[in-house]
Amino acid sequence: MALLQPTSLVFTVERQEPELIVPAKPTPHECKLLSDTDDQAGHRFQIRGLHFYRNNACMQGKDPVRVIREALAETLVFYYPFAGRLKEGPNRKLMVDCSGEGVLFVEGDADVTLEDFTDSLHPPFLCFKELLYELPVSIDLLNSPLLQIQVTRFKCGGFIFAHRFNHTMSDAVGLIQFMSTMVKWHEARWLPQSHQHLLNAREPPLIRCAHLEYDHDKAATGTIMPTDNLVHRSFFFGPTQISALKRSIPDNLRCSTFDILTACIWRCRTKALELGPDEDVRFICIVNARSKFNPPLPLGYYGNALGYPAVETTVAKLCQYQLEYAIKLVKEAKGKVTEEYMKSTADLMVIRGRPNVNTVRSLIVSDLSRARFREVDFGWGKAEFGGPASGEEVISFCIPSKNKEGKEGITVPVCLPAPLMDSFVKEINRMLKDDEATGG
Repeated sequence: MALLQPTSLVFTVERQEPELIVPAKPTPHECKLLSDTDDQAGHRFQIRGLHFYRNNACMQGKDPVRVIREALAETLVFYYPFAGRLKEGPNRKLMVDCSGEGVLFVEGDADVTLEDFTDSLHPPFLCFKELLYELPVSIDLLNSPLLQIQVTRFKCGGFIFAHRFNHTMSDAVGLIQFMSTMVKWHEARWLPQSHQHLLNAREPPLIRCAHLEYDHDKAATGTIMPTDNLVHRSFFFGPTQISALKRSIPDNLRCSTFDILTACIWRCRTKALELGPDEDVRFICIVNARSKFNPPLPLGYYGNALGYPAVETTVAKLCQYQLEYAIKLVKEAKGKVTEEYMKSTADLMVIRGRPNVNTVRSLIVSDLSRARFREVDFGWGKAEFGGPASGEEVISFCIPSKNKEGKEGITVPVCLPAPLMDSFVKEINRMLKDDEATGG
């Protein structure tokens, strides 16, 4: 495991005035209700990410700003709700006023090259505010642009595509779908699907599944992680480290790389938090449920289709039992997501007032290894890095990436109070055991 240090690169960006990009053609002016899955409290925030691209001699004379600006306007013809504004109705119900007001776009030029970032293509990106200039009036959830994009050119001919989008509108799969349409808007043969009714509550709503993730009965008791002096760090797990973890589990235990890494992170993070042995801890897995429906959700569905299944155990069990125990819990959580589970979740949102998940003593992990962020190619080739700008207090991501030697692996951003981060690093290294494996 390699602890990846955040970049200390200092540079300046010369930005043009922000502009609103509207659909290239007239679009319907209507009001669309978000689904009862879209507008839960856990989605009411902005997600920020970025893509780094190298110079490509085949694109000589092409300006990435102009190419992306044109592609954005054409794509908004298909995805016209993104050019609208979010409104809130009775009972906190969210809806999109498809007004065509546009998406916020910023053009910039940085006085650095992509090579200056070579050792730092991983979250957290401390320079992100330079790479995505956010107007204070644009960051509110309601009545603000639902998407912002900044394209920043490098001196070397490469560029950064940075973005911020309103999570109530879409999940990672939907965002990649939007970006992929930008790449091939002129070849679009189908319309994106916004059939939000497919993830609405039933009539009458009826909660038929257990939803530990939305249980807040224990929220006021037990230890809560302090939120001051938080530090963000990323950890790279290459084939050597993953093999070292696999050697610690039985050969007959079928599990994915995500299962192993997530179990390892959860266990080591819990040890670092120094909670009481009898306190409960939770793992919440973010699961793409598109294929769980029968028939599957329509091709092109870009709304939120995420489940947040949870499992719970005690600190003592998680920390004292073998890694196999944590892996089985991770697999148990993933297996909870079915069509009935998703319908039950939508029903719960309506009955209980659209609650957030219970984050007390919880770790939430999202597997982005199949999200294909790096595959988005505007003509300059695949991205050197594509993914979130950082982790969150209780949210980590498994991001496919390369280390500075060019080895493929998984980067996991983790956020902890500074004193606890040191303990977490020691726990990770202890679990890997093999001195050679801890070198990266």
